[in-house]
Amino acid sequence: MNLFFEPLILLTTKMLLLDMTKHSLKSLPIKVYVVESDASLTDADKAFVTTGMKAMCARHGVECLNLRHLRAKIKLKVPNGEVLSSITVPQIVTTSAIISAAKLKTHVNTKVTLGMKNLFGLLPDKFKAKYHALGISTVIVDVNTVIKPVLTVIDGFVGMEGKGPINGTPVKMDLVIAGKDVVATDAVASLVMGVDPYKVKHIYRAYEKGLGNLNFQVLGEQIDAVARTFKTDSK
Repeated sequence: MNLFFEPLILLTTKMLLLDMTKHSLKSLPIKVYVVESDASLTDADKAFVTTGMKAMCARHGVECLNLRHLRAKIKLKVPNGEVLSSITVPQIVTTSAIISAAKLKTHVNTKVTLGMKNLFGLLPDKFKAKYHALGISTVIVDVNTVIKPVLTVIDGFVGMEGKGPINGTPVKMDLVIAGKDVVATDAVASLVMGVDPYKVKHIYRAYEKGLGNLNFQVLGEQIDAVARTFKTDSK
């Protein structure tokens, strides 16, 4: 399959999870990148170093990429966009198989931040406040309309409740949630957090637009066995 010969992108998350993912991919004839983009208050290059991500990637022969600094970019039209008619992303995003590795966290604006919200990190703009001004939930739907991860892996070793995604409280969960359908995977993760996915605007709207499914089968531990109610501080 061509997929296995294309570059493969990992969106950054917990070191152990990325270490495990890279180990699982080592037998495939692909080149793997770990990517992130600058944000208003975040320098991705500095974060790679301070978190130890750059050192871990060096051990595996993996390159860390700050998407903001890649010159080759491409504009993607967003069909039937909620608020965006197009987005501009680094060209590598369009020629790669994407594994979205997210965290299990609440979010003060979107209730939860999981695999779908994680793809927001592929936008190379440093100042992303313009997207928040348009309504972050609708922007998430538009991004997911044109960017499709082949796998979503949600790190639930330690989640976050309360005033996420930054000022929340750690929650020890000791689990990993993974799936090929990012909408279904986010829905399962939401239920694990005690949040109704039908009441999460970006998840439900993506389902309405046919971007994913809310009818799913869970393999492994069942939701009721691992769920707990996360405290939320969403608007």
